[in-house]
Amino acid sequence: MADQVKILVIDDEQIMRDGCARILSKNSCSVLTAENGSVGLAKIQESPKEIDIILLDLMMPGMSGMEVLEKIQALDDTLLIIIITGYATVASAVEAMKKGAYDFIAKPFTPDQLRIVVKRALERRMLQKEAEFLRSERERSLRDVATEKSRVKTIINCMGDGILVCDRDSCIVLANPAAGRMLEIPESRLLGNYVSQSNLHSELSRTIEDSLKTEESAYTSISQELIIGDSREIFLRAHTAPVRNDLGEVMGAVTVLQDISYLKELDKMKSEFIAMVAHELRAPIATVEQQLTVIIGGMAGELNEKQQQMIARAKERTSSVLTLIKDLLDFSKIEAGKMVQYKEPLSLAEVIPRVVEAMKADAAAKNIHIEFLPPLSSSIIQADQNSMEGIFNNLISNAIKYTPDGGRVTISLADDDGFVKVSVTDTGIGINGEDIPRIFDKFYRVKSSDTRQIVGTGLGLSIVKSIVDAHMGTISVESTEGKGTTFSVLLPKAADLAGCAI
Repeated sequence: MADQVKILVIDDEQIMRDGCARILSKNSCSVLTAENGSVGLAKIQESPKEIDIILLDLMMPGMSGMEVLEKIQALDDTLLIIIITGYATVASAVEAMKKGAYDFIAKPFTPDQLRIVVKRALERRMLQKEAEFLRSERERSLRDVATEKSRVKTIINCMGDGILVCDRDSCIVLANPAAGRMLEIPESRLLGNYVSQSNLHSELSRTIEDSLKTEESAYTSISQELIIGDSREIFLRAHTAPVRNDLGEVMGAVTVLQDISYLKELDKMKSEFIAMVAHELRAPIATVEQQLTVIIGGMAGELNEKQQQMIARAKERTSSVLTLIKDLLDFSKIEAGKMVQYKEPLSLAEVIPRVVEAMKADAAAKNIHIEFLPPLSSSIIQADQNSMEGIFNNLISNAIKYTPDGGRVTISLADDDGFVKVSVTDTGIGINGEDIPRIFDKFYRVKSSDTRQIVGTGLGLSIVKSIVDAHMGTISVESTEGKGTTFSVLLPKAADLAGCAI
């Protein structure tokens, strides 16, 4: 390890901080410690350029490790962060890596395991600093860079990420061994060949060609996920961006490839685990709910008012857990591609009224007027009936939940240039403009004083969007705070799906 390497350990456990300091100090490292996230952030702000590696515990009181990670990323996204986690929170560590952490190490760990992880991070840090030095030099054309080919090639070839560089004519002028390994294409087939002749993934080829043709100076990069290989699938994340000269002219394009197969595998394991746990929990919790219903009905004896209230509250919470379990199982089916099982010719003019009828009791309880505006003519779509009922059950239910007493919910159905368009409009509390881009994310819920008392899992809209995508449709939202929200679903007519595989 290099002299004067500075490492910051942020952990609420004294024994962990002291242990890391003792182990790493023997390797010519200068170790700083912080007992919580606030102290750690203060030390980073004091000398951000002097710290090389940060060891960050995820499970801390007060400011959590995930919050500290986000704040460090905002201060300096080049800092390498190693997450310290327990075996039970490996999924959280993986989520942290997706948000920018470099690596993680699970407690308990041996001194050698710690040294290996830190050594790997320091090697990456050295490459970062070298790359920083190169970037700080004056910009030059790709021909100028070629004069330093030996020096740059040594750095590029040592990188774990794959690198592809093309000139303005889309000829590949630089490719490191990692790129050939990830793309499963020999390096000799890449260097000196045009992108169109190199047997690259079709989506990657198209992205590179588009980046070479772009004229927008604001254009930065495109990120995409690729699946490579026949016998064994390799999942890659590719970042492609144009390279410009001093005049803003496109001189070429660079693509950075990262192997994310292990993240995909971990994500799959997490999804399967959640599905298994949810499935095992559903039966006993459903039994508890049934027993509570029996008790509330007085079949097990009379209850006084306080007992009635307590049992009713317990039943309400149990129902919420069952709803969460159902949503988790639905989402597991979606991720496994099993949610949309059977598509058939279907008229939404018949499906939606049934959903509206089922929702009238909930609407009446809040004195909300719910209305369906039928179309003049009924178009047919190719869809799974249960999935369609699930979509509109969710959207209409949400509209009722988020509309104050005495409001209005309107569902309209119409043809729209080859599509069937369904709009669910309410006069509810609306959605903040900052929240709209994230409302279809898993487990995301809008947090405000108006929504605090509304029960939900944060999975409903994510499930809706996945089902709409599976039917080759789109869903969009328009909202004004305090005035209401409109969700619009576009689904292709059956005639327009004739050439598509169902």
